[in-house]
Amino acid sequence: MSSDSRGFTLIEMMVALAIFSLAALALLRLEGATLTGTARLADTTMAQIVARNLAVDILTSPRPPAFGDDTGSVVNGGATWHWTRSVTRTDDVRIARIDLQVADEAGRTLTRLSIARAAQ
Repeated sequence: MSSDSRGFTLIEMMVALAIFSLAALALLRLEGATLTGTARLADTTMAQIVARNLAVDILTSPRPPAFGDDTGSVVNGGATWHWTRSVTRTDDVRIARIDLQVADEAGRTLTRLSIARAAQ
């Protein structure tokens, strides 16, 4: 080859393409992780809204919930959410502890919330 020839060799082009493809794959993988995280965050936010709605219902009800465990389902945001409520006594007999747990349709628990309410 003459010293004044210009351009890239085939090996240089292959190395450049390999580096570019690794960078592109890393960006695609990052995009997938971002989309997964965003979907999970949206589900968690809706579960928290459901838990807070249940808590408001409990706190504004004229009668306190019965001691023990209870389960149910509610539709919110176009999805069915399964909740579990556990009402236990505290050291103060006038106050009950209420633990709420909300799961998605697949059964994954997405949020937990604890509140206190007058027992009588």
